Amino acid sequence: MNEARSGKQTSIYSSPFYSSSTGYKMCLRLYLNGDGNARQTHISLFFVLMRGEYDAILKFPFHYKVIFCLYDQTDTKNHIIDSFRPDIKSNSFQRPTTDMNIASGIPKFVPLTIFQQEKNPYVLNDTMFINVMIDYNNTPKTLLPYVFNINPGLTIPIQQTMIRKEVEKQQQTSMNIAKN
Repeated sequence: MNEARSGKQTSIYSSPFYSSSTGYKMCLRLYLNGDGNARQTHISLFFVLMRGEYDAILKFPFHYKVIFCLYDQTDTKNHIIDSFRPDIKSNSFQRPTTDMNIASGIPKFVPLTIFQQEKNPYVLNDTMFINVMIDYNNTPKTLLPYVFNINPGLTIPIQQTMIRKEVEKQQQTSMNIAKN
């Protein structure tokens, strides 16, 4: 944080990763002291599409909702979840022609005041965990806290089964409420 405040290191890139084994290549760009009009007030978080080995078989422009989750590392599990929908006219979401497209995301992701609190639940041992989810299925907003509380150590098929069961449970609850 000190290097971000001083301007020595304005942003941090995550390691590149793929949305699936034959999916989109991407990374995240984090500004710990904010970017643009969020400078010195918020943490800014951006999504970066990268040129990947499967681009020829993928659909562009990239048009899926991007969901970020900053994990609360305490038992409270009060994660911060925010999302954005890509502007498909923006160069940021076209098929990459260079190593990285221009980053796009949420300039005012989290207020810096949250990180200045004593016993900040989002940074433990100088480490924070951020998850990005590419929402191919228009996941209901009410389901996101459940999704991000699933143990990430479980296999993807097990996680998907748990999510499907939770969707069914929420639908059943909604139907029961509607009947009464």
